[in-house]
Amino acid sequence: MKRLVLVLCLLLAGCDQPEDHAWLGYAEGENAYIAAPQAGWVAKVDIKRGDWVKTGDPLFTLDDTAQAATRDQADAAIALAQSQRSAAVANLELARKELARQTHLLSAGAGTQQAYDVAKAAYDANAAQVRQIDAQIAQAQASLTGAAYQLSERGIASRTTGRVEDVYFRQGEYAPAMTPVVSILPPENIFVRFFVPESEFAHIKLGQRVAISCDGCAKNITATITFVAQQEEFTPPVIFSIGSREKLVFKVEARAPGGLKLNPGQPVDVRPL
Repeated sequence: MKRLVLVLCLLLAGCDQPEDHAWLGYAEGENAYIAAPQAGWVAKVDIKRGDWVKTGDPLFTLDDTAQAATRDQADAAIALAQSQRSAAVANLELARKELARQTHLLSAGAGTQQAYDVAKAAYDANAAQVRQIDAQIAQAQASLTGAAYQLSERGIASRTTGRVEDVYFRQGEYAPAMTPVVSILPPENIFVRFFVPESEFAHIKLGQRVAISCDGCAKNITATITFVAQQEEFTPPVIFSIGSREKLVFKVEARAPGGLKLNPGQPVDVRPL
């Protein structure tokens, strides 16, 4: 009888223990998907899954045969136009001297108006030719700039720092334009997503601080609530437990400056501070 009373006392004492108000969730990461702006055959892949890359590190290269040919054509067009301009400038200088001579003769009464008009027309024609060639050179230089840019876009470098999560195309495969070839997870893009029961929804708000814990995590991990869903949903299967099954919950996200040192998919417990 005494033993039974002792057991009942222990059970009653257990009932008086404060309830653990941890909200269940998991770490999540937002990947950066790196695509080429142009389509092409993948000529080289410089990284592999799990590599850590920094801004400026090469990721992959597309075949650049066509782009290099376009650049070379623009270079050749500029060289041809410049040689034509040299000849046109020389002719213009001769026409200028002849026009000056005929102008002097006409003013001295020793020349004719017809000879002056011929010299003036020749000068104007040569000047127009130089201007036309200058326009051709400018157009060719613009084409060269465009071709050089298109060529530079065949080699894709990282514009962020993070871990390579996946490589979707390999050397020898054809990558369509704007289709991700590599995905990178920047550390600042790691956050936690957790689910608050309907009965406790009134106790959370944007900007609220929360504590995060999990097996093997560092201590004193904190974050700030940055998103609260406005519509309730059933508890996602990924966090099913006996206590949370079939409950209506609200999805909440919390982030920290520089990201959280967690692995995406890692289950976490979240508690209000």
